[in-house]
Amino acid sequence: MKKIFVTLLFVASFVNAQFFSPKQQEGLLDGGFGMTWIDGQPFYAVHLMPEVAFSNIGIGLNLNLEFGSNGKIRTENFNEFSDYASIIRYIRYGQKKDPLYVRLGSLDYATLGHGSIMYMYNNSPSYDARKIGLEFDADFNNFGFESVYGTFGEGGVFGLRGYVRPLQFTSAGDIPIIGNLEAGLSYVTDFNKNSGVIAGTIDPVSGKFKSSVDEGNVSALGFDLGLPIVRASIFNWDLYYDYVKFIDFGNGSSIGTVFNFHGLGLVDLNLKFERRINGDGYLPSYFNSLYEIERFRFNPATSLVSSKVQILKAQAAVGNGYYGELLVSVLNTFNILGSYQRLDDMPQSGILHMSTEVAPDGVPFILRAGYDKANIKNEKDLFTLDDRSYLFTEVGYKPLPYLITSIVYHYTFTPIRDAGDNIITYKSQKKIEPRVSFVYPFGL
Repeated sequence: MKKIFVTLLFVASFVNAQFFSPKQQEGLLDGGFGMTWIDGQPFYAVHLMPEVAFSNIGIGLNLNLEFGSNGKIRTENFNEFSDYASIIRYIRYGQKKDPLYVRLGSLDYATLGHGSIMYMYNNSPSYDARKIGLEFDADFNNFGFESVYGTFGEGGVFGLRGYVRPLQFTSAGDIPIIGNLEAGLSYVTDFNKNSGVIAGTIDPVSGKFKSSVDEGNVSALGFDLGLPIVRASIFNWDLYYDYVKFIDFGNGSSIGTVFNFHGLGLVDLNLKFERRINGDGYLPSYFNSLYEIERFRFNPATSLVSSKVQILKAQAAVGNGYYGELLVSVLNTFNILGSYQRLDDMPQSGILHMSTEVAPDGVPFILRAGYDKANIKNEKDLFTLDDRSYLFTEVGYKPLPYLITSIVYHYTFTPIRDAGDNIITYKSQKKIEPRVSFVYPFGL
């Protein structure tokens, strides 16, 4: 570890300009080679992470090669087809909330509607088990749809929300407030073969996991209403109501409000707050940022299954609860997002998401961080890193305009597989990477 700062990374990639904010017709070249420490073990690393944006189109690549001291490539880099396909991190057209939005590849924080069923869903919380998914949304003004598919090549999460603004078809569409009333219907299911598994064992002959109690695909239906109260140049205010029914399980609803304030480029605030009314056998925002980890875990030592569907099956009331979310942006330079859920009668119900980015123009310091944690017991448990946590941090310095030296710390997950190469659980993984990057903007 004494040599950690000696590592040199030469970088070449197209970046989405989180730090440099290039014009839409420009790209940034970024990539690198050096060393990374994974669970205390050193690996020689080669990265090519180009991203380019022109007009409404964005493309991001992510080639990651890690070689051990024996010169062999790390097994988890390329042990299944999705690892090769996911070299293309994403291809995107438009942005979420645009009239047309398409994203193919890694889905970082996919949401349907107000998020009562699917909220901030991440299809690749483990870098060693990357997925290729799809988001496809279209808004035709009077009606539209949102859709998500978590992974191709195997069963995954599928979600579809169709919505209509019924008064837009009549002269009442010009009436303030009620003219933009929106009604939506949602359906989300998980086609993964382990989505409903409650118990099982490892087959002694094949070495593969075999389920013994399986509830089948977990599916939910939802209905929602949204009412824009205020629409102004600097202030928006919406009210909404959601109702969700899990097929074969329970139901719940939520009443919420969203405030958006745009302070002339000085301070932007986005606030979301809702009261959640939860029945037996129901969990709000079931498909969340850590769902791919929480869906199913099997401990071969104890033969115990830990799965998210077990909470629905228990039929116990988790209690009503509150959810709050706040996004603050100062001078389009300092950005921080935080959200938190707590249920009244479920001690381990806390779900936290935080992310921040500080990259002032003309200032040579850079800070990025993201943190997710589920099943939080109490406030003392908020920032304890364990198998319920996901953390990314990068602290950097720019000695020259296009040169970044930084340290990256990643607390993530790596998959554990059975004899059939099927993922049966995940274990926490720590990655430390010193990075010296050369980033150069260019016109397209």
